[in-house]
Amino acid sequence: MNRSRFGSGIGSRVHALALFYVACALAFGGSGCMYWRAVGSATGSLFESPRKVEKVADPKRKDARLAVLWIGHSTALIQIDDKYILTDPVFTSTVGQLSKRVVEPGLDPKALPPLDAVLISHMHFDHLSLGSLDMIDKKVRQLLMPQGGLTYLTDFAFNALELRTWQPWEKDGLRITAVPVDHVGYRYGIDEAWMKHSFTGYVIQYHGITVYFGGDSGYDIRDFVTTRERFPAIDLALLPIAPIEPREFLREYHMDPAEALQAFFDLGARWMVPIHYDTFINSVDKPGDALRLLGEAEKKVGLGARKVVPLRVGEQHVFMKQGEEHHDLPPDEVAPPAHAPSSAPKPAETPREKEPASNIPDEDRLD
Repeated sequence: MNRSRFGSGIGSRVHALALFYVACALAFGGSGCMYWRAVGSATGSLFESPRKVEKVADPKRKDARLAVLWIGHSTALIQIDDKYILTDPVFTSTVGQLSKRVVEPGLDPKALPPLDAVLISHMHFDHLSLGSLDMIDKKVRQLLMPQGGLTYLTDFAFNALELRTWQPWEKDGLRITAVPVDHVGYRYGIDEAWMKHSFTGYVIQYHGITVYFGGDSGYDIRDFVTTRERFPAIDLALLPIAPIEPREFLREYHMDPAEALQAFFDLGARWMVPIHYDTFINSVDKPGDALRLLGEAEKKVGLGARKVVPLRVGEQHVFMKQGEEHHDLPPDEVAPPAHAPSSAPKPAETPREKEPASNIPDEDRLD
């Protein structure tokens, strides 16, 4: 596998830190406390080891119909009966050499079962990690990406396919459909001009069980309501809840916890697993902020039969056991709350057009 790297060791970290300073300057205007808080956090983390976590030795659950293991950030192993789906795999200690992992991955990639599908939500380094795909290449049976994604893959052995919005892929009863989200699709910045539709969420269906994976998204009610209209019986939604601050910069493309909770209601899902927080330094959020704010948002609305299930990195939760049957939410639990917890602006009335540890590698690939 041909790797493009800046190098290794301290020199690489200094180079990465310089690039992070530039990124922060662009994001925060180069001045102010937000900028220096982000830079300070990044500087300290580059020379610290990721926090260790307990890991499951064998994630295959014979007792489970539906289970999720949170590996960290947007990486989750989803089991639906005998099918295994991995989302946005990232196992490296940095992403793009720009952001350092603060907690180690919640699963050794060697422990992964054969993967029926790997889902890539968009091209950002913390979602499309070529170094991580190197590690799991032989385990992947099918990789699915949004439009334009194949441009960024190199010499991998697995099958890869781009999906347009609402386009399904199906094999052996496992059906996965690309669904709309609100994000950006470029990888390097310069490619923003042509990567206009290279981001997606996914709905996974198998044996009557439906799982939603949101990848990374801002809050737009149209995305979630139209998805619910097409998939009215979502059991589980994996939804991003960070980065949060500075809100004026991040609001457009990243949901905060209250907005994610509203998306949970919009989708009509039964369970929610929060993702995309407390794994990498990519904002000025402090560890614990996202879950604290999510808890505060929950207190403002009645969840009814719904449940939000936060997982520790490395924790696996069984939502449905073998022998249990699927049960829809009661009708009175289907409607969104009367008072939305989200502070997101109301969408325009005109519909938006959508295109149909030491064993952790030190750095991710930059190609």
